[in-house]
Amino acid sequence: MIKVLDFLITFASFDYPLTEIAKNSGISYSTLQTFWHKLENNNIVIKTRRVGKSNLFKLNTNNPAVKQLIKLDWNLIQGKEEEIIA
Repeated sequence: MIKVLDFLITFASFDYPLTEIAKNSGISYSTLQTFWHKLENNNIVIKTRRVGKSNLFKLNTNNPAVKQLIKLDWNLIQGKEEEIIA
């Protein structure tokens, strides 16, 4: 799940089908399917549109928990340990 969230945070402006999310996250599609419903049910990801037979999803940046994850990710990248602990 961490790999998927990291990928979705990195490319939060774009939407992807599940197959691309799995491929770009470095996990198998079957592994993604085991926890994807949890991400949807908790509004971590949202369905943006349907192209052909594929649903496209992206990170729900309006969710307060996701905002905190993005902030944590940014602080880790910047090396601001004091803001992470506080």
